[in-house]
Amino acid sequence: MNTGMEQVLGYFPDLSEEKKSRFAALGELYKEWNDKINVVSRKDIEQLYERHVLHSLAIARVIQFRAGTEILDVGTGGGFPGIPLAIMFPDSEFHLVGSIGKKITVVKEVAAELGLRNVKAEQIRAEQINYQYEFIVSRAVSRTKPLIDWIRGKISKNNFHDMNNGLLLLKGGDLKEELMEAKRRYKVYELSSMYKEEFFETKKVVYIPWK
Repeated sequence: MNTGMEQVLGYFPDLSEEKKSRFAALGELYKEWNDKINVVSRKDIEQLYERHVLHSLAIARVIQFRAGTEILDVGTGGGFPGIPLAIMFPDSEFHLVGSIGKKITVVKEVAAELGLRNVKAEQIRAEQINYQYEFIVSRAVSRTKPLIDWIRGKISKNNFHDMNNGLLLLKGGDLKEELMEAKRRYKVYELSSMYKEEFFETKKVVYIPWK
């Protein structure tokens, strides 16, 4: 077992065999695709499990998506956080969108290789989507205020989790000014309280309920 999978299993020890198999396949799949199309920075590809997989799965430590939940991943890039979350929550539906076609091609191929039938990947801007989701996830795509403007009208009022429907954003650094600018209620979850690796010291999940 590679070190990356050991990291994942250290924090998520109760994964099914199918989930273990899919997570284990991610490393080689992304290395192969990264040689053709630069979807993950060269310096990060060797630390894919820490900097991309575990980082994405921080959302799974904040909320357990229930069966039938529909989630939009805005600016998914090479498939983060959407692909790891889709592996973790096979009974939820994930729509991964981004503006760079070659990266969306990689996302489609990775999802197909893994047999993820709960993933739809599309080259489209968030503003152009005419659909509603229970949750919207995103990782360091933009400041919070413009992101909120892009997704207005796209969050369902059909709440069936303990948390109200809303945004779950993976961010880092000092966010006080940015979150004040957004003028929304929010809650910050520090990743340093979830993970021991130094990489996560300044990383956060920001939850913005939508009412």
